[in-house]
Amino acid sequence: MPFLRLTDLQLTGKRVLIRADLNVPQDDAGNITEDTRIRASVPGIEHALNAGAAVMVTSHLGRPKEGVLQQEDSLAPIAKRLGELLKRPVPVIADWVDGKFDVKAGEVVMLENCRVNKGEKANDEVLARKMAALCDVYVNDAFGTAHRAEATTHGLARFAKVACAGPLMAAELDALGRALADPARPLVAIVGGAKVSTKLGILKTLAAKVDRLIVGGGIANTFLAATGANIGKSLAEPALADDARAVIEALSARGASVPLPQDVVVASDVSPHARANRVEIGAVRPDDMILDIGPKSAAQLVELLSAAGTIVWNGPVGVFEYDQFAAGTRAIAEAIAQSAAYSIAGGGDTIAAIAKFGVAAKISYISTGGGAFLEFLEGRTLPVEM
Repeated sequence: MPFLRLTDLQLTGKRVLIRADLNVPQDDAGNITEDTRIRASVPGIEHALNAGAAVMVTSHLGRPKEGVLQQEDSLAPIAKRLGELLKRPVPVIADWVDGKFDVKAGEVVMLENCRVNKGEKANDEVLARKMAALCDVYVNDAFGTAHRAEATTHGLARFAKVACAGPLMAAELDALGRALADPARPLVAIVGGAKVSTKLGILKTLAAKVDRLIVGGGIANTFLAATGANIGKSLAEPALADDARAVIEALSARGASVPLPQDVVVASDVSPHARANRVEIGAVRPDDMILDIGPKSAAQLVELLSAAGTIVWNGPVGVFEYDQFAAGTRAIAEAIAQSAAYSIAGGGDTIAAIAKFGVAAKISYISTGGGAFLEFLEGRTLPVEM
């Protein structure tokens, strides 16, 4: 997957504009409660500074109204924390689009919340051209917004003299490319979630690429129902049974497969105190809800994952938030951690499961891209690809 990297460029004396993702959580007083994204942005900024560039950084924060900068939408707290990490001042520049500010080589400034600029979300060409005129080099280091065609993510890349990927963006693209463009085989994908409808595009794309497609959660229930299994009152989308069968048939035609659960864990309701029962798939009763895979199914998936060459994980296979329905997702997490395969994981629930089961250090790459990660899996061209 060829693309221009920040580290490929000569930056001495250049004006470098970095689109970062500094959208960090804050408390009611505006204090930053978790600064991972700020810390993650530091390597790209430091590289440009150490190379002798004049550095401008911008990001979105929250959901401001375009044209109106409220105090709670200001990047000032983020600039302060970034300055602490860089050990240098990071002045905040408001009303920056027309370029009425100065930044010298070896200095860094924070350009105020980009989503306050009128036309940002609409990817306005006039706005994008004005911003592009501010820099010699545009750097996108915000993979989490890579699926949004906005002025600072797409328009700037179109009109800047040079557009490149920062280290965070490059790492995401490298990891996704390794997992999907030229994977070590067997390639196993895990796609969990409540609804087939939200991930149908991903399922269809992966059906043409993977050797095993493991489905979980409500998605698995729809696939089970499509094969004639009784799923009781489990969450499912019966209207998409034909789509589920088409995915199964597409994989089968390639000699690949969708390994569906043989046994499941059921309950009459979803709650922390619900009584969990393990049953064979043929013994699910009309008032049962399938909330996890059973131990036989988990063992089957562990065996598949142990033999995999590449693993892509997006979504749990059960309601892992409740311990009585967490065993299946735990088994998968631990199998991936112990596997010699190259593994990439992404999506909010997946990251939460990784944290709960303490396997983060043993996953090859954890994507922070959210929607961008899902759209890449779906095979879409991201607006910021360079």
